[in-house]
Amino acid sequence: MKYNWKDKNIFITGATGLVGSWLTKLLVDEGANVIILVRDIVPKSILWSSSDEFDYIKDTLTVVYGKLEDYELLERALNEYETEVVFHLGAQTIVGIANRNPLSTFESNIRGTYYLLEACRRSPLIKAMVIASSDKAYGGQKHLPYDESTPLQGTHPYDVSKSCADLIAYTYYNTFKLPVCVTRCGNFYGPGDLNFNRIIPGTIRSLLNGESPVIRSDGTFIRDYFYVKDGALAYMLLAEKMLSDTSTHGGAYNFSTEIQVTVLELVKKIINIMDADLEPTILNQAKNEIRNQYLSAKKAKEQLDWSPKYTLDSSLVETIEWYKSNFKS
Repeated sequence: MKYNWKDKNIFITGATGLVGSWLTKLLVDEGANVIILVRDIVPKSILWSSSDEFDYIKDTLTVVYGKLEDYELLERALNEYETEVVFHLGAQTIVGIANRNPLSTFESNIRGTYYLLEACRRSPLIKAMVIASSDKAYGGQKHLPYDESTPLQGTHPYDVSKSCADLIAYTYYNTFKLPVCVTRCGNFYGPGDLNFNRIIPGTIRSLLNGESPVIRSDGTFIRDYFYVKDGALAYMLLAEKMLSDTSTHGGAYNFSTEIQVTVLELVKKIINIMDADLEPTILNQAKNEIRNQYLSAKKAKEQLDWSPKYTLDSSLVETIEWYKSNFKS
C-alpha cells in the first residue's frame, strides 16, 4: 500500500540543492507540509525556477532562514512546526571546495549534523530522520564494491566529514534510540545541477558552448553515477519503511544502479548522445581524490524492496534535454 504523506510535517535541509529540490517537489506533490531550511538564496536553484515543473512549489513551502550551525534555530523550527520526519541533505558537497577550505566543510557537515541530531532528540514528535551521507564516507578501499559493512575511513577533508557525520548519526541511534537512518549514494546528476565543476553538467555545458569538455583526472577514475530522481525516490522509500518498521532504525543503506563507468567512458557517452564532434581535454590534475568507488545495493534491494527506475542512458538523455532548454532560455 502506498504511504500517505498528506498533511505530514516534513523538515528538509539542503532543499535548494540538487537532490533536495527534487525531494521537496515529490513531497509537495504528495500533499505534505514541507518546511525547508535555507542558508543562502540561490536564484538559479531549480527549486526557485519558473519552469512548469517547479513554478508552483515555492508558494507551498514554509521557509526557515538560517544555517545548520545554529542549534537554537534548529530546535525552534522542529518544535514550532511540529515536525514528524526530517530529511538532512544540507552539506558542503564539493570535494574541491573541501580541499581548499576544510574548516567550513567540517562546520557544516559535522557540526551541522550533530546539532540537527540533538535538536531531533529533543523534539518528541520526530518519527524518522534520514541523513544523506555518501560513498565517500568509506574512503579508499582495496575491496570493491563497498557494502554497508565496509569500514568508514575517509582520509581527505570531504570524505572525513562524511565518515564523522555517519558515525555520529549511529551514536544517536545506539545511545538514544533516535529513529535515524543513513543513505550512502554515489555521484548524483540530473536536471538542475548547477555545480559545473562536476563532470556531467560541466561536460554538457562545454558541448553546448562548442568547447572541448575538460577532465581534471586522467580519465580512468571509476565512479557510481546516480540519477537525482532515483535518489529522491529512494530517500522517500527509506523514510516510509522507517515509519512502518522500526527494525530499519539505525541502519545504513547504499543506493546504486551498480553500473560502474570511468570518467572518460561517461564523457564519451555524453558526447555520443549529443552528437558532438569534440574530444575531451584530459588535465590529469586531480588531487586528494579516491581513484575507484562503487557500491553494492544488495541490502536496499533485499530489505527495502528498492530498485532504480532509470537507466544511465535514459537519464542522461533527460538531463541533456533539460540543459538544452535551460541554456536556451
